Amino acid sequence: MTLTNGDLSNGGSQLMPEQKILDYTKALEVLRDEYPSADGLDAKTLLDSKINGGLTYNDFLVLPGYIGFAASDVALDTPVTKRITLKTPLVSSPMDTVTEHSMAIHMALLGGLGVVHHNCSAEDQAEMVRKVKRFENGFILDPVVLSPKTTVGEAKALKEKWGFGGFPVTENGSLSSPLIGMITTRDIQFHPDLSDPVTTVMSTDLVTAPSGTTLTEANGVLSKSKKGKLPIVDPTNNHLISLLSRSDLMKNLHYPLASKLPHSKQLICAAAIGTRPEDKDRLKKLADAGLDIVILDSSQGNSIFQIEMIKYIKKEHPDLDVIGGNVVTVAQAASLIAAGVDGLRIGMGSGSACITQEVMAVGRPQAASVFNVSGFAAKFGVPCIADGGIQNVGHIVKGLALGASTVMMGGLLAGTTESPGNYFVSREGQLVKAYRGMGSIDAMEDKKAGAVTKTSKQSNAGTARYFSEGDRLLVAQGVSGSVLDRGSVTKFAPYLLAGLQHSLQDIGVKSLGELRRGVQDGKVRFELRTVSAQAEGNVHGLHSFDKKLYS
Repeated sequence: MTLTNGDLSNGGSQLMPEQKILDYTKALEVLRDEYPSADGLDAKTLLDSKINGGLTYNDFLVLPGYIGFAASDVALDTPVTKRITLKTPLVSSPMDTVTEHSMAIHMALLGGLGVVHHNCSAEDQAEMVRKVKRFENGFILDPVVLSPKTTVGEAKALKEKWGFGGFPVTENGSLSSPLIGMITTRDIQFHPDLSDPVTTVMSTDLVTAPSGTTLTEANGVLSKSKKGKLPIVDPTNNHLISLLSRSDLMKNLHYPLASKLPHSKQLICAAAIGTRPEDKDRLKKLADAGLDIVILDSSQGNSIFQIEMIKYIKKEHPDLDVIGGNVVTVAQAASLIAAGVDGLRIGMGSGSACITQEVMAVGRPQAASVFNVSGFAAKFGVPCIADGGIQNVGHIVKGLALGASTVMMGGLLAGTTESPGNYFVSREGQLVKAYRGMGSIDAMEDKKAGAVTKTSKQSNAGTARYFSEGDRLLVAQGVSGSVLDRGSVTKFAPYLLAGLQHSLQDIGVKSLGELRRGVQDGKVRFELRTVSAQAEGNVHGLHSFDKKLYS
């Protein structure tokens, strides 16, 4: 049966008398001609504090667009500084319960960036940076080399220290010296006399490749030889040039997005420092360890101390990229941009373990902070990190939509296997890990929080971050607590990235750059959320449910 307009107007459609049914093929024309104003609000209107007050991520939604591509087609490349671009926009926070070398390594392997905390001695922090830089994804340019006088016991100790047991042996125990053998774990594992030199157990039947061999060619030689390591040598004098590891070959296959500089196969590493005079000595040790990016860690970045430190770093360490902060206003950002920063960190009081806004009455809602600061910084080509307030994939999307190039996460990553510390069972019988804000009394007093395992010699980074070194009475700007186990970051981060790709697909953009352009042009639209709307958008009306985020 075919319905006519008359049937519809007299029946189920319940049309008002003045309404009429139009030809459905004209829908797009009617949209263009009769609905010139797009649904929702543009970002500038949404974030106008005079109209809507200061907004945070839960206060609004991004309206959907047109899907014309697969989620897997969405590109997540994004700058973290003026000179360095990442394949994914995820950064782990420089907190002593979040990022040490293990987290930094795995964040870099997954295409993001880990920022090593500085609540430890300069030597310990430099050692963590060194471990990240030694975790090669290709040619190992500075392998650990043994001399003929090295004992089996010393080789075993090096294996314990570095986590691998394959070492080249050269005539004088250094790179650019004639290669005479290779030591593997099998060679030393059961050798009875630890005082014997490694020359008594090393392999001398070696497969090598000449200098100039490409990574693809070297991978081919390594695969055919069935060896664990492939030394690269100068064919004229047999001097050791570099090394290729079978495990690194597997890393290349499993981690194609790994964050590496174009001229190097080493992972990109960032670390935090303070703005005290002694931090200049700390920075020297970090730079010598191979640091790529230094983050000036302060709760309020607009200070003479940070401005002077930025100028010092740009003069004394021009190869280092400097990220300043934290800032939440355009005026704060302008001071640091004028001083020469390569990136900014946005956020004050929005972290899950931070109580700065409550205690100090200073700060700004995170959405308003990110939109205003990143919009200003973009005029000078300075990328911004949205630091704090990230509780789920949706918050990541909103931070990026409002102009941030990357997002920094603390509590969201603190429960992963790669974060520092040990698991313990809570009173409720759940598996948790200790987590604390760097403004907590525990962190500022450099004490252990719960089951956190920290490096031996501590600094007073917590007090320095909040300008409290000389205070007789410490005022907490953070809390100590615990977070639920999230498993390995190698599974959790891909879930976040897949969710981000699906979200951008719903919005109708194929890259983070297109997302930012769409927001600037007013094509990507937003809608305010009332408290009732927020409740409606979450789980409701169920007797019980299991909130499993990924498998």
